[in-house]
Amino acid sequence: MADAPTASQCEQAPRGRPHVRGIDIMRDPNLNKGLAFSLRERQVLGLHGLLPPALLDQDHQVFQVMQNFYRWNDDLDRYIYVMALQDRNEKLFYKVVTQYVELMMPVIYTPTVGLACQKYGMIFRKPRGLFITIHDRGHVSDILYNWPVDDVKAIVVTDGERILGLGDLGAYGMGIPVGKLSLYTALAGVKPHQCLPITLDVGTDNQTLLTDPLYIGLKQKRERGPAYDDLVDEFMEAVVERYGKNCLIQFEDFGNANAFRLLDKYRGSYCSFNDDIQGTAAVAVAGILASVKITGKALVDQKFVFQGAGEASIGIAMLLVKALQKQGLSHDEAVSKICMVDSRGLITKNRPKGGVTAHKAHFAQVRDPIDTLEEVVAIVKPTCIIGAAAVPGAFSEQILKAMADFNDRPIVFALSNPTSKAECTAEQAYTFTNGRAVFASGSPFKAVTVGGQTFQPGQGNNAYIFPGVGLAAIVCDIRNITEEIFLHAAERLSELVTKEHLSEGRVYPPLSAIREVSTSIAVAVSEFAYKAGLALLQPEPKDKRAAITERQYCTEYADFVPPVWDWPAGQS
Repeated sequence: MADAPTASQCEQAPRGRPHVRGIDIMRDPNLNKGLAFSLRERQVLGLHGLLPPALLDQDHQVFQVMQNFYRWNDDLDRYIYVMALQDRNEKLFYKVVTQYVELMMPVIYTPTVGLACQKYGMIFRKPRGLFITIHDRGHVSDILYNWPVDDVKAIVVTDGERILGLGDLGAYGMGIPVGKLSLYTALAGVKPHQCLPITLDVGTDNQTLLTDPLYIGLKQKRERGPAYDDLVDEFMEAVVERYGKNCLIQFEDFGNANAFRLLDKYRGSYCSFNDDIQGTAAVAVAGILASVKITGKALVDQKFVFQGAGEASIGIAMLLVKALQKQGLSHDEAVSKICMVDSRGLITKNRPKGGVTAHKAHFAQVRDPIDTLEEVVAIVKPTCIIGAAAVPGAFSEQILKAMADFNDRPIVFALSNPTSKAECTAEQAYTFTNGRAVFASGSPFKAVTVGGQTFQPGQGNNAYIFPGVGLAAIVCDIRNITEEIFLHAAERLSELVTKEHLSEGRVYPPLSAIREVSTSIAVAVSEFAYKAGLALLQPEPKDKRAAITERQYCTEYADFVPPVWDWPAGQS
């Protein structure tokens, strides 16, 4: 269980007279308590008569919210409803999400957030972040100063080019930073006012959006080249100017061409990381480390085939190499265990020039060309197949049956999001392997019963990793988010998978425990960061768990006024 919140965590407004009164309090989602305002608060704060006379504590409000939640049959409607709750009562929103996290996660994030992004122009109600366009070059700092909060600690930024497995959604991609940062708070306790979603709108190559009269973004083709780079450079510099060098910048859903080079460009000089590359890698490697406990075959004895060679696959492979090296293999030995299949087949060293980008070339094998994934699986005979290229149905019945033919417990990770893009379903993975698959997916799947045994599919959601890593960076002032940090996060996550979880087929802890998971990962990362000289907060906290939990957001309401009238002398 997580530690009980402290008084300072639950502090909501200054004791005594608040800065705002009456209807303005109710219009501020950070201050609004709805019908939970006590009679005394209503009288002192100018709320008396603005609310019905009933008094509902937070628990009764949660019950009321859930009754409304269940009224909706469509998850997009549920998304709109809970986002409206976030807009009017932040504490209650996060109380509901943390109390019903397994129910809420698929609604406020994958897979529903994908549909929400596609419909973002229709459901947009009020700004929850900043839109910075290519035409704002020279004025990015001014825009950041328009944001009313001075102590932002975490920014999630996207340019909307590769939203989940849905492609270029331009300004509609804002749903991703908004959703990710709500998870920072709900799952790790980062204070919501310290989180800022940002979209860099450089246009879109999605012709449907360009011809949509209701599209809310720039109606122009996507800007590339020097102008794009100048905007991103200016943005990074403006963040440091406004919020300091310790403001965490998380890159999200950039296209492959930009994702790797921006990561390489900024990782050494800014507190930044790319969640699609590094967060996905950590959660996948954590799942693999847990999976080998089920298969009984050591990590160094595994062989991996990737469907896809984009940023997610490359990120997983790179971190996997580090994990294999940590267990005694040389770099070349580790790379030799990884085969990647893209749209042209197996990536090999003898492909024609121009056929393999720099990051793909790192994993090119000395083999004859093989055209299809099915042939690669048949020839390589991997112990583990990993899909992260948003090719629905890529793990066919033939491939899954083949995996079961030469593995007692084949590892099958269908990680693409949303659900419609998954390489296979949980039911297919378990059915076609006669219940022997060790399965994980990017989107949630319901339990599957095969041969009298019920399996709980693991969801390899990045939300297991990035909130805890971000929390540690914020609390301990970590300004260089290294690959070793993500490997330590992955190892800690795998250690939290119990024997009971493994017996159910899980390779991740249940989502119901994710707040404690995030806290544990933050503690592990902070311990490593101090040993590696990466944490700048001094003096070093002796009890790092206490230091971290003390800084976490509390969803409980705080009292606005003391129980006894105690205005300072001379005030009325």
